[in-house]
Amino acid sequence: MSKANKLVIVESPSKAKTIGKYLGAEYTVKASMGHLRDLPKSTMGVDLEHGFTPKYLPVSGKEDLIKELKKAAAAADVVYLATDPDREGEAISWHLKELLELSEQKAQRVTFNEITHNVVREAIDHPREIDYDLVDAQQARRLLDRIVGYQLSPLLWKKVRRGLSAGRVQSVATRLVVDRENEIRAFIPKEYWSLDVLLNRIGKPGSFIAHYFGDTKKRELGNEEQVLSVIRDITGKEFTVTCVKKAEKKRSAAPPFTTSTLQQEASRKLNMTPKRTMAVAQQLYEGVDVAGEGTLGLITYMRTDSLRLSNEAMDAAAAFIRQRYGERYYYGKHHVFKTKSGAQDAHEAIRPTHVELDPERIKDSLTKEQYKLYRLIWSRFLASQMANAVYDTVAIDTECAGHTFRSTHQSMKFPGFVAVYEEGRDDENEVAESPLPDLEVGEKATIADIRKEQHFTQPPARYTEATLVKAMEEKGVGRPSTYASIVSTIQDREYVVKQDKRLAPTPLGEVVNGLMMERFVDIIDVEFTANMETQLDDVEAGKRNWQDVLSEFYAGFRQEMVAAEAALEGTRLKVPEEETEEICDICGRKMVIKVGRFGKFLACPGWPECKSTKAIVEKMPGRCPKCESTLLKRKSKRGYAYYGCEKGAECGFMSWDVPTELDCPVCGKTMFKKSGRGRQKAFCINEACSNFLPEDQRGYYKKADSSAEDKTKKTAKKTSAKKTTAKKTAKKTGGTKK
Repeated sequence: MSKANKLVIVESPSKAKTIGKYLGAEYTVKASMGHLRDLPKSTMGVDLEHGFTPKYLPVSGKEDLIKELKKAAAAADVVYLATDPDREGEAISWHLKELLELSEQKAQRVTFNEITHNVVREAIDHPREIDYDLVDAQQARRLLDRIVGYQLSPLLWKKVRRGLSAGRVQSVATRLVVDRENEIRAFIPKEYWSLDVLLNRIGKPGSFIAHYFGDTKKRELGNEEQVLSVIRDITGKEFTVTCVKKAEKKRSAAPPFTTSTLQQEASRKLNMTPKRTMAVAQQLYEGVDVAGEGTLGLITYMRTDSLRLSNEAMDAAAAFIRQRYGERYYYGKHHVFKTKSGAQDAHEAIRPTHVELDPERIKDSLTKEQYKLYRLIWSRFLASQMANAVYDTVAIDTECAGHTFRSTHQSMKFPGFVAVYEEGRDDENEVAESPLPDLEVGEKATIADIRKEQHFTQPPARYTEATLVKAMEEKGVGRPSTYASIVSTIQDREYVVKQDKRLAPTPLGEVVNGLMMERFVDIIDVEFTANMETQLDDVEAGKRNWQDVLSEFYAGFRQEMVAAEAALEGTRLKVPEEETEEICDICGRKMVIKVGRFGKFLACPGWPECKSTKAIVEKMPGRCPKCESTLLKRKSKRGYAYYGCEKGAECGFMSWDVPTELDCPVCGKTMFKKSGRGRQKAFCINEACSNFLPEDQRGYYKKADSSAEDKTKKTAKKTSAKKTTAKKTAKKTGGTKK
């Protein structure tokens, strides 16, 4: 076996493991564990007076890893920097080159859009130099965010609350949520009515429902008087079928996933946050041990806004569709989707690396989350190359007393791509119409029933995480690599909270947003932020100098900072207190949520006269199995969640299992489920019930007792360690020689 003289550096151990299996013995593959060099944590680290020169330092805590990589790099003839194929990955490679003091000849950059044997070998055989335009674009974004954060955050500390922080793109995302909330508050509902009639055919069996459409043209019924007027006109009269339109409607498949659409669909269908979606997608990209196949990267790179697919991938999909579903189900040619203008086309759309590895075949090799996300990506890609779905549609107009009523129905003629995948929607409220009888023009019908109903227009819905990502993409705020972190950050900073799966601004978020709107017009402006993203794209393309971009931005930002500090001199903005339904035990007032050194707590608004405080506890569904009282979620001293009776020690009930809304069908007591991610099966914890599930059968990991052999090995190990220590001591003290 030849001596390893080629070093490959990637970010993660799992990626190192996958790539290591594809390369020969002359390659050593090591992981950098992300960035090894970054701006300092305690200071800004940017010289604003001298060309925005950054001060990079080795990341604290990674000294041993850096030493190990330096030693490996010194011993290697060539170092392949194989970090992710985007701006961030390019920057990590550049930092590695600088930190390990590699020459331009020794540092070779390689990238993989997919981690498969052929692609990895091809990339290693054709390395390139580091793309400094990509590095500059990442560096410009990093410094922009550092400047904004380190100058705005202290202002928020002084004027709003200690511990706050501000970000450039996150501030715009918060504004989108606040603006939507203001739209909802300002919304004035408008009344409208629906009018449906159930019609019986004359002389023929069958009935059908017709909806009021209008008179000579489409008309909306705005109040009950208009509805009653129509009812008076049609009561006791016959309806005549005036128009029957039959048509065939085709529906095309959705394109393969981009980062944005993957996050949206995973949120809708899998209830996964954008942050979690990207974490699981990273696992699928870097490689998974598949039984019978070895370690495989299962999807292409997951940070992309391109819809492009390689010819090889589309050929593989065509062969798979023909073999599994038949020729009718194939689109007939490569189904090419047009990428939107302004999108970066460096990578393909997100797709499986091996379409023949269908989800069911490798299910046992994946975690639940990996399986669900892989199935979503695989199905969407395969469907994108399948034939259109075909529907038979019919629209029937019936007329009575000058009023037109319309009935519609659609039925599937050929499923096409729907046999594999159907795109989710944010609004799933559409009601399917009932099948219609085979009506003919001139046919008569009579009224069997009349149904009228009042409605009111609804305000725009709050953003979900999925629709916020969609809005950011449409407005040009952020890029594929930043969507997940933006949505996560505004919630972590408590500017936005999730209520019933939708995002609402907190009082704190609204106060901070108001300050930004008043004093930092450019930072909070959606168009300005989108323009900054375009300028960063220009830096990446080599069209602009990164320092010029920073200089232009900072000139305006500095003026806003000076003006804001002067205007807010001596003032402090008050965050409205959030009132709760919890009643103060001393004075009876409704308690409010306050924030202290150790987090949130409940306090009486009558302070300082009333100093009553309480810990915030979350009420859980179900009832205490011992005394039927309310169950509360609490935290142990080590921060672990547990569930106990509201009566505390008086009752004594507590459990690490999570109470549910379900009652045991046998004993009627509240059922519980195992804590953790995913859908868990409920079980009964009442030992007196025949439906009781013992603790050792609830699916928790239980550490096995050490066997006698294990104990013997441990004892031998301890004895050996003692002997080694004794020898060292003897050597130090000049022990006797044999």
